[in-house]
Amino acid sequence: MPIHHRVLAALAFFSLSGVAGAQAPPAPPPKPPSQYELTPERAAYLRSHYTKFDVRIPMRDGVKLFTSFYVPNDASPTKRYPVLLMRTPYSVAPYGVDRYPQSLGPLAFEKDGFIFAFQDVRGRFMSEGEFINMRPHRDTKRGKEVDESSDTYDTLDWLVKRVPNNNGRVGMWGISYPGFYTSAGAIDSHPALKAVSPQAPIADWFWDDMHRHGAFNLQLAFSFFAAFGKPRPALTDDAEWKNFEFGTPDAYEFFLNLGPLGNADAKHFKGDVGFWKDITAHPNYDAFWQTRNLLPHLRNIKAAVLVVGGWYDTEDLYGPLRTYAAIEKQNPGIANTLVMGPWFHGGWMHEGTSLGDAEFGFTTTDTYQDLVLAFFQHHLKGAAAPAVPEALVFEGGANRWRRLDAWPPKGVKETRLFFQPQGALTFQAPTAKTASFDEYVSDPSKPVPYTQDLSPGWSRNYMTEDQRFTSRRPDVVVYQTAPLEKDLTLAGPMEAELWVSTTGSDADWVVKLVDVNPGKLPGWKKDQDEAGERNRGSQQTLVRGEPFRGRFRDGYVQPKPFTPNEVTKVRFVINDVFHTFKRGHRLMVQVQSSWFPFIDRNPQTFVPSIYDAKESDFVRAMHRVHHSAANPSALKVSVLPALDD
Repeated sequence: MPIHHRVLAALAFFSLSGVAGAQAPPAPPPKPPSQYELTPERAAYLRSHYTKFDVRIPMRDGVKLFTSFYVPNDASPTKRYPVLLMRTPYSVAPYGVDRYPQSLGPLAFEKDGFIFAFQDVRGRFMSEGEFINMRPHRDTKRGKEVDESSDTYDTLDWLVKRVPNNNGRVGMWGISYPGFYTSAGAIDSHPALKAVSPQAPIADWFWDDMHRHGAFNLQLAFSFFAAFGKPRPALTDDAEWKNFEFGTPDAYEFFLNLGPLGNADAKHFKGDVGFWKDITAHPNYDAFWQTRNLLPHLRNIKAAVLVVGGWYDTEDLYGPLRTYAAIEKQNPGIANTLVMGPWFHGGWMHEGTSLGDAEFGFTTTDTYQDLVLAFFQHHLKGAAAPAVPEALVFEGGANRWRRLDAWPPKGVKETRLFFQPQGALTFQAPTAKTASFDEYVSDPSKPVPYTQDLSPGWSRNYMTEDQRFTSRRPDVVVYQTAPLEKDLTLAGPMEAELWVSTTGSDADWVVKLVDVNPGKLPGWKKDQDEAGERNRGSQQTLVRGEPFRGRFRDGYVQPKPFTPNEVTKVRFVINDVFHTFKRGHRLMVQVQSSWFPFIDRNPQTFVPSIYDAKESDFVRAMHRVHHSAANPSALKVSVLPALDD
């Protein structure tokens, strides 16, 4: 998914006026330039220090791809620069050698000096050919057959042979969809490709962005594909992003009024829906989606790799974690590093000390920005090797960076947190010999909201949002530990192991891991209340949430209905965490059956495809979560022992 807008930071200058003769205080020292500010001065710097070229690079099948590149003005036969390439479906605008963008990359990169190259991928904007979303990779290509790996290879071959005063070394980077093109471009690496940084890369589009264990990411997909992926009848330099007009500031209201998903085309898209048709035509993990899984093809990578992701990325959290793991397994011996920070999608390109209801206490992007520049300087310019760990990961709760020699970290101990009667959560298995359960009514006409943010665009803060607005609902069951006697650190993937039953024939199950603050925060003072500071006592901060479409409990290719009132085991993996629940806090697990409109509504009547469900299929159902000795619902976790354990 794209980062549509960058934060434009404007500096305000204030003058002191007063009576004649009044002396102004000394001016503060000038603020150092930010990596992220887009200012007129920065744009002027690019115009005066870089020369722009627009070219059409031929691929092996004759299709020409539009590419813009910017060469430092002091480049010469005695001062050569490496190339940094980004391939994108979101346009290399502005078009024309007399028009420059506001930035080429982080400010430090612009100052350090690279040849920046940007390419419209096949079939997008000013590039020829047909655009295919997540174009499937061909392990074996014959003759003029192409994929994103071959397009990258042909592009790099042209650049190192034709761009003036390059040093023969190339790096690639990109966020989200450009992150996918970076990963794909590293396969069967061109000899000149020395370093790549896939950032929030899409890895498998059934798991990234579009679905969560088969549950459809409604709000994101609707908003995105209403503007992206429509047919392009001819080359165009019109790069304007046309957002969908919702007609209301209330996303929950809009999507509830939409009704069954089959109404989307008739009510809003009017046949002009692009990739939406492909999504709705393939509700299961069939060949369409399987061929769009890049992970098994991430082989023969010779370049050094720096994979970057955000723990709070609502779009592509699966992608960086699985991309790093696949490259590590399938390319033994190469330099491969994982960076995971406390960021939303692309948040490492923004300054900030907090996200939503989570406070980190310092600007978390500085550590990353120093590392990524040193990474490319070393591999592309021959600078001294940086101290790059195997994994640089942010530990939430403790709010600190950790340098680890493996991810998941070595030494973790697998255990289970078991659901108990009266909402308890313990490391001991339940002992009840008779049926023991919690039950709630799940009503598709009143689904549980995933956020209190009403805006139609998907929320980037919900992944750290205070969950008290849901834990008090009757259709959410809550389990929590007693106050912890010492810090508890969870590191790596988790797995939900639920024993459930329903009066319906289909159901979703959403499991959320929550960090609960003590009611009285250590160090909190009365004058802070009086000053109007937010008292975060008893706050329930979301750490991770994962939905699962129950019809896929036996596999994602062939859905299966539930037998009403039959106790059934549902197991699913939850994306990795690295979080310390501090002494005095509680660890909470919430279970619910809707998360709207982030996830579409399950009708709770089994139908072959929920995209074709009718209004009459949406019914109320009673769901039960069981916790007896025979049916011990639990959350499987990996605990990282403390140094003094």
